[in-house]
Amino acid sequence: MALQPPLKPHQPRGDDRPLWDAVFAVYGYPALLIAHRLKVFPLLEQGARTLPEICTALNIKRRPAVAMLSAATALGFLSLHDERYSLTSLAEDYLLEKSPSYFGFFWDMMIDNSEVFSYASLERAVLTDVPQAYGGGDIYKSHEEQAELARKFTRGMHSISMTLASAWPEAVDLSGHQRMLDIGGGSGAHTIGAALKVPHLQGVVLDLEPICEVAQEFIAKYGLRDRIKTHVADMWNDPFPEADLHFYSNIFHDWPLEKCKVLAEKSFASMGSGGRIIIHDVIYNDEKTGPFAPAAYSMLMMGWTEGESYSGRELSTMLKYAGFQDTHVYPAFGYYSVVTGVKL
Repeated sequence: MALQPPLKPHQPRGDDRPLWDAVFAVYGYPALLIAHRLKVFPLLEQGARTLPEICTALNIKRRPAVAMLSAATALGFLSLHDERYSLTSLAEDYLLEKSPSYFGFFWDMMIDNSEVFSYASLERAVLTDVPQAYGGGDIYKSHEEQAELARKFTRGMHSISMTLASAWPEAVDLSGHQRMLDIGGGSGAHTIGAALKVPHLQGVVLDLEPICEVAQEFIAKYGLRDRIKTHVADMWNDPFPEADLHFYSNIFHDWPLEKCKVLAEKSFASMGSGGRIIIHDVIYNDEKTGPFAPAAYSMLMMGWTEGESYSGRELSTMLKYAGFQDTHVYPAFGYYSVVTGVKL
C-alpha cells in the first residue's frame, strides 16, 4: 500500500465568520420569540430590571435567562446599564402591544406554526416543492374553509403591515387617483395608510369573507368606514370592482410567475386609461444575487405558499408584458419596495 503524503496545514482565504453567522442566526430568532412569548418586553416596559429580578418574574433560572437576554441585547432590542436591562427604542416601537407599529402578532403566528420553519419541514418543502404550513397544501383554501385560522393569519399580517402602510404612499404620487382597490388586502392596513395620506382617496379591500370581517374591524378603528369598503371576492375567479389604482402587497411573492402574470393582466384589463398598478414587496436586485432579505423570504415562502421573491426587473417586465407603461421601482420602507406602472 502506497504511503500517502502527509497533510499540510491549509490557510483559507478568509475567516469562518460567515459560516458561524449562518449557524448563529438560527438561534437568535427563537431567542427573541421565546423572550416575546415569556413577555420579557412588557415586563421591562414597567422599568429596568436586574437579572435576578427578571429570573424571579419569569420563573426561570440564571443560565437560560442570560442566554436569552444577551441575545436580545446583542440584536439591539435591550440595553444593559448598571446591571439593569431595559428596552431600546426598537423594542418600544415594535414589541409593545400598545404601539401602533406592534410586530408581535406576526411573531405569535410564527410561533403557532413553528414547525413550518424547522429543518425537517423546510427540507421536505425543498425536496417536494410543496408548502408545509397547516399540514401542507393551499393555505388560502384553508383560510376559506376555516374562518378562525383566516382571522389569526390576517391579524398576524396586520401586525407587520401598518408601519409599511404609512410609508409607501410617500413613495408614489397618489394625488391623481380616486379609488384604490387593495387586492388580497387582508386587514385593510394599506388602504387605511393610503386613505390617511390622501384625503380624497376612496378604498375597497377585496378578500375572502372571514378576512373582510377582520378588515371591517380595523377600518372602524381608524374611523374610515365612510371611505373604505370591503368586497368579498376571489381575486382569481371574480371580476374586480371599478378602481383606478390597483394595489398588491405581499401577494405576488405568494404565487408562481405565471399566476402573477394573470393578476397583472387582469388588473390591466379591469382599469381605464390613467389607471395605476402598485406591487409592494421585498424584492431582489436585478441579478437576483441578493440582498439576503428576499432570499430568506423565498425560503419562508417555501414553507407557506407556491411563491417566491422576484426582482424589480422581473416585476417591471411582467407589468410591461401586461400592457403597463412608465414602470418604476422605488424603495419604500425597510426591506420593502414598490414597483409601479401606468395604463396609458
